[in-house]
Amino acid sequence: MRKLQHRSIYILALLVMILVSSCASRERIVYLQNPSAIDATNSKTYESRLQADDLLSIIVNSASPELTKPYNLFMGTVQDRTDVITAQQRLQSYLIDKDGFIDFPKVGKLKLGGLTRTEAEEVIKQKLIQEITDVSISLRILNFKVSVQGEVARPGVHTIMSERITLLEALSMSGDLTVYGRRDNILIIRENDGKKTYNYVDITKADFVNSDFYYLAQNDLVYVEPNKVRVNSSAVGPNVSVVISAISVLASVVSVIVVISR
Repeated sequence: MRKLQHRSIYILALLVMILVSSCASRERIVYLQNPSAIDATNSKTYESRLQADDLLSIIVNSASPELTKPYNLFMGTVQDRTDVITAQQRLQSYLIDKDGFIDFPKVGKLKLGGLTRTEAEEVIKQKLIQEITDVSISLRILNFKVSVQGEVARPGVHTIMSERITLLEALSMSGDLTVYGRRDNILIIRENDGKKTYNYVDITKADFVNSDFYYLAQNDLVYVEPNKVRVNSSAVGPNVSVVISAISVLASVVSVIVVISR
């Protein structure tokens, strides 16, 4: 009888160890840990830089509309416009070529690739200011987008209207990471001057907000790597390992009940 009791205690202890070892570590799951360690004085500001294949909307503004008319080319007729929003949608857009240039009315080739939006507006303004003394420029990227793939709930391409988005916002738009996604090794593929860079980010560390990848650039690709559980289960099916674990725990519980009832 005493031997059976020792055996049941051993099985219970083994069962507890199995359950404890199956628990996920907090350090691997929680985002932005230890935020008090962040140096607030080191926070980064961000403004996207224009690059090849960016599609731009450029509006030249002035108190004298007749002076801006040659620069604000409409794809439709003026009579078709019903409001300001429709008019802006029908304005001629400008695609930055592979060398960073656009072809702007009356001005010709303008090098905007590599500039921030503010810098590009200033370049255009300086080209027109002698003709239009009160000129102001409104420039927007029409095709600003980021892609999120891998272990997220809703992978896909997201079009961004504000031209500014953080990595966490992009992940939220994709439904957040699944339980199988690695939080400490997220890949961001970014193109700079025609060259792709591969960068890994750990969002469990709060100080990543001061990195160059807290804000995403247009056309960034975010890939969330699967963890070991997902990788291992992929060989035999995503649910088999969970079922096997459940059966093992159930069998252990049954064994304990049988031993104790004797």
